[in-house]
Amino acid sequence: MDIKGHAAVVTGGASGLGAATANELARAGASVTVLDVNLDGARAVAEKIGGEALCCDVTHAEQAAAALAQARDKHGAARILINCAGVGPAKRIVGRDGPMPLADFERVININLVGTFNVMRLVAADMQSLSALADGERGVIIMTASVAAFEGQIGQAAYSASKGGIAALTLPAAREFAQFGIRVNAIAPGIFHTPMLMALPQEAQQSLAAAVPFPKLLGRPDQFASLARHIIENTYINGAVIRLDGALRLAPR
Repeated sequence: MDIKGHAAVVTGGASGLGAATANELARAGASVTVLDVNLDGARAVAEKIGGEALCCDVTHAEQAAAALAQARDKHGAARILINCAGVGPAKRIVGRDGPMPLADFERVININLVGTFNVMRLVAADMQSLSALADGERGVIIMTASVAAFEGQIGQAAYSASKGGIAALTLPAAREFAQFGIRVNAIAPGIFHTPMLMALPQEAQQSLAAAVPFPKLLGRPDQFASLARHIIENTYINGAVIRLDGALRLAPR
C-alpha cells in the first residue's frame, strides 16, 4: 500500500515506539490520529507531525469506539492501524509477599491483549466497508508483540502471556480478514530505547545492550517505525510475526 493520502491510527502514540511510528507515517504522507491515555503527550506528537490527538483507554469499548469515530470524522476511515499501547511491569507469580495479586495480571492482559483486540475489531469493521485499492487491498493492521512472547523471563509472566496472545492472534486475524483485503501482522521487538527502559540506570542499559549478539545496541524506535512502514508498503507480508531483536534470545533472568 502506498501510505500517502490515507488515514492512520496509532495507539500508544504519545511516546516510544508509537510516537516514532506516528512520525514515520506522517512523513510518508498519512493523516495520523494519535491515541493515548496521556493526552498531553499525544498532543505534543500530533502537533509535531500535523496530526490529531485523542485521549483513549484502549481497554474501554465505548471510549475506543468514540475516539475512532472522532478520528473518522476528521480524516476518514483508517486504512492503517498500528497498535503500540502497552505496559510491562515485572512481577513474579509468587514473590516474597505471596502470590501476585490477580488484578495486576488482569491489568497487563487487559491493556496489552484485550486493548489491542478491541481497537483492531473496531478499525477492521470500518476497513471492510472501504473501496478496494488497485491491488484489492483495503487496509493494514500491525500489532506489537515482543520477544518475551517466546522467551519470557522470570517476572514476565503477565507481560509474556499478553504478548504471546498477540502473536497467536496474528494468523487467525489475517486469515479472517483476507477475504476483505485486510492484512494483519505483528512486530516482536527486542530491547528498545523506550521510556520504560530509559528509566533504568545507565549501567543496566549497557548490560542489556551487551546481551544483544549484533549489533550490541539497544533498538531505536525509528527502526521499529521503519519496519512498520515496510510492512505497510510490502503487500505480500501477511499473517507474520516479525522479530526485530539483533538475534537476541532472552535468558531466564
